[in-house]
Amino acid sequence: MNRFKTLVIFLLLGGLVMPLGAKDFTVVLDPGHGGKDAGAIGFISKEKDIVLKVALELGRLLNANMADCKVIYTRNTDRFIPLDERARIANRNKADLFVSIHVNSTAAGRKGTTARGTETFTLGMHVAAENLAVAKRENSVITMESNYEEKYEGFDPSVSESYIIFELMQDEYMKQSVNLADLVERQFKSHAGRQSKGVKQAGFLVLKNTSMPAVLIELGFINNRQEEQFLNTSDGVAKMARSIYNGIKSYREYNH
Repeated sequence: MNRFKTLVIFLLLGGLVMPLGAKDFTVVLDPGHGGKDAGAIGFISKEKDIVLKVALELGRLLNANMADCKVIYTRNTDRFIPLDERARIANRNKADLFVSIHVNSTAAGRKGTTARGTETFTLGMHVAAENLAVAKRENSVITMESNYEEKYEGFDPSVSESYIIFELMQDEYMKQSVNLADLVERQFKSHAGRQSKGVKQAGFLVLKNTSMPAVLIELGFINNRQEEQFLNTSDGVAKMARSIYNGIKSYREYNH
């Protein structure tokens, strides 16, 4: 009997549950928007392009530095993915974490803003009007999907009353989600030197349908000229990706 067959029998007899080569920590990275959905538009760039660069760099860091980590992207090119499909990708792959990456904007749009800072959201009922505004903007992508009224059971992202459903939800992963969000925001301050607006809750559809700890990250304001410039440099992309990686690494160490 050759050595390979001997090893296989040994592993089977030993009751090994995880197959050879399998990863036991799966992270789904979700670069927001894409394709026909540009997301927020700044002076020199689009949200969909910034978040894809950061997600790909984050995935590279995870693959290079965490041997047991399997990285799955909801998109790794410039294409449109329906909001409900993003959550299904995470659920199908039994992900341990779902990280959705976005760039913020204010109602002023390309007129510019002095608003600045990162913020990381977990699923919950918004406690401030600005949190609701962010959720409305990110959820509005469903209107680009065909038959969205039926798919999302009559949910209208522009109507405040639609968000009452989030007040009734009990998220069993809330503690872990808040923990990850806090670790990421700490890294944005300490590693990337960014201003942090903290950890917040709001009714994001993409988080509502995931069955694992999940966060939605806003990297900064695309209609703040200084923040947009930073996010469009290789140094900015690297620092933001490294900050999220550091947060995930710390979360992994504390929770597994």
